[in-house]
Amino acid sequence: MTRTTTGTGLRSAAEVLTRQLESYGVDTVFGTCGHSNIALLDAISRSSIRFVIARHEQAAAHAADGYARASGKPGVLLTHVGPGLMNAVTGVASAGFDSVPLIAISGDIPSYYHGRGPHQEVNLHQDADQTAIFRPFVKRAWSAHRAEDLPRFLERAFWTATSGRPGAVLLNIPMDLLNRDIAADLADAHPLVRESAAPVLAPDTATRIAELLVAAQRPLVYLGGGLRGPAGRQALLSLAEHLDLPVAHSLMGKGTLPDRHPLLLGITGFWGSELANRQTREADVVLALGTRFAETDSSSWDPRYTWAFPPAKLVQIDIDPQEIGRNYPVHIGAVSDATAAVTAIDQAVRALRPDPVRRPGLREDIAASRAEVFEGACERGRSDAFPMAPERILADLREALPPDAILVTDVGWNKNGVAQCYDLPPEGRFITPGGSSTMGFGPAAAVGVQLALPERTVVALIGDGGMSAQLPAVPMAVEQGAPVLFVVMNNSAHGTIADLQQANFTSGFGCEFRDPQGNPYTPDFAALGQACGAEGHRIGAPEDLAKALRTAVERRRPAVLDVPMVNTPVPTPGHWNIKDIYHGRFA
Repeated sequence: MTRTTTGTGLRSAAEVLTRQLESYGVDTVFGTCGHSNIALLDAISRSSIRFVIARHEQAAAHAADGYARASGKPGVLLTHVGPGLMNAVTGVASAGFDSVPLIAISGDIPSYYHGRGPHQEVNLHQDADQTAIFRPFVKRAWSAHRAEDLPRFLERAFWTATSGRPGAVLLNIPMDLLNRDIAADLADAHPLVRESAAPVLAPDTATRIAELLVAAQRPLVYLGGGLRGPAGRQALLSLAEHLDLPVAHSLMGKGTLPDRHPLLLGITGFWGSELANRQTREADVVLALGTRFAETDSSSWDPRYTWAFPPAKLVQIDIDPQEIGRNYPVHIGAVSDATAAVTAIDQAVRALRPDPVRRPGLREDIAASRAEVFEGACERGRSDAFPMAPERILADLREALPPDAILVTDVGWNKNGVAQCYDLPPEGRFITPGGSSTMGFGPAAAVGVQLALPERTVVALIGDGGMSAQLPAVPMAVEQGAPVLFVVMNNSAHGTIADLQQANFTSGFGCEFRDPQGNPYTPDFAALGQACGAEGHRIGAPEDLAKALRTAVERRRPAVLDVPMVNTPVPTPGHWNIKDIYHGRFA
C-alpha cells in the first residue's frame, strides 16, 4: 500500500530520503528487505533507483563495494535490524579497509521500544546499540533520534564516505522515523558537496623530496592502491621515466602501471619476486604513495626480506595522516592527495634535473626478472595435466578474454597468483579484497562491477571455498541480467590454508573437503549455475576451458565454469611470520 501523507507540504521521511538519494546521483541500491526498512523500499519502488535484492547481506555489501570500485561513485547498502546488519559486517568492513566509499543504511527497532527487547534488538551488552558493531571499521556511525535529522545525516554520510581517505559509514534509522512525516523540502535542504579540497603537497616539501630523489643512488617508488585515475598514473610515468626509477607495488597497486612497463618490478613481500624484494632492501630512498605497508606486502616487516628503514630514507605520502609512519619511520611524511603530490614532485624534479637519467643495467635486470615470472608461469601454463595446473587456468583466461576484461578475485591462487604472475593487459583491471583478504568477496563484488560497467566482460575468479561462501551471487546475477563469468578454481579445499597446514604440520585436516569415505568432495557448481538459470560448464579436459570461456564471453549471459584444479602452492619468495609462529619462533 502506498504511504499517504497528512499535508501537502509533508512527506514520509522515507520518501524524502529517496528523493535526496536521487538528487545525489544514486542509481543503484543493494540490500535485503526486513520489517524495519520496507518503508524505504516502498519509496524506492516509485523512484528512478534500481534496488538489487541480494538474498544475503554480505553478498549485498560486496556487490555495493564492487559497484563503487568500478563506477567511481559511492556504493549504497540497505540492511535490516539485528541479524541483517550483522550479516553485512564482513562486506562493509572489507570496503572500509580498502578505502572504498560505501554508505550503509540500516533499519532499527522502533525508537519508543528502546531497551525493552523488541524483536531482533541488539541488547545483551547495551540496549539498542547496533551501531557499536560497526564502529571499529567505519569512518563514522550515525544513530538517528529525530526524523527531521535524517536528511542532514544522509548528507554527512555521503560527505564522510567520499572525502579524505574514502571509506564506509553507517546511518542507523529506527523504523518509526522512516514512517514519520517531515517537510518535503528537506529533500533539497542539504545538497551534496561535490568538490572536496584534497590536501596538496606544499611546494617546499615537493622540492625537498625532489632533491632526495635526484641525489639518491638507488631510489625506488612504491605504489599502494591510493594512486587512482589517469592523471596520477601519467604523472607517475613521467616521474619514473625521467629519473629511471624502478617501481614496485603492493597487492592493491597491481594495474596502476602496465605489467610490461620496463621499470615495473611487480609485487613485493611474501609473494613478491626475488628482484623486487632485493631492490626494496637495497634502496637508499623510497617514495611511497598511498600505501599502508601491509604485512604480507612487507614480509612481516622483517628487513631481511623486504624494506630496510633505516638505512633507507622513507618518503611516505598518504591522504590519511594515521598511515604516516605507522609501520616504518619516515624521513619525510606528507598528508596529500597522491595525484597532486606526484605531479608536484615530477615538476620539482624536472626543475632540478632537466635532462633524463638512465641507470645502467636497471631495465635489463627488470626485464629478465619479469620474463622469468611471466614466462615461467606461461611454461607451467602449457601443462595438459588434469586436474588443471593453476597457471594453465590463468593462461587460458589471458588468451580467451578480451583485453579490457575485469578480473574480480577472491583469496588464494586467484588473488596471490594473479597478482604475482598474471600478465594484466593495459586495458584490463584487477579488483581484489586487499585489506581484509575476504573469502567470498569475489562472486558478489563481480556482480556489482558488472552492473556498474555493463559493457565490459567481468570475471569472478574464485576458489570453490569462496564460491560456496557466496552462492547467492549467482541468482543475483541472473535476476539482474548481469553476464558475470564465475570461474571456479576447484581443488576441493581451502587450498592456501591446506598448503600451509601440510607444510608446517601433519596434514590438511579441516581444510580439505571430504565425503564420508574420505574422498575429495565438491558440489557440482556448473549444475548449480544451471539450476539458478545461468549457463553451466563443467570442465572435463584442459582444452575445454578456453572453449567454454569464449562461448560464455560471446553469449553474454551469467555462466559458472567449474574447473578442477590441482592444489599447488603459490610461490613465496618473501617471508611471512606465521610460518615462524607454527614452529615456536616469535617476533
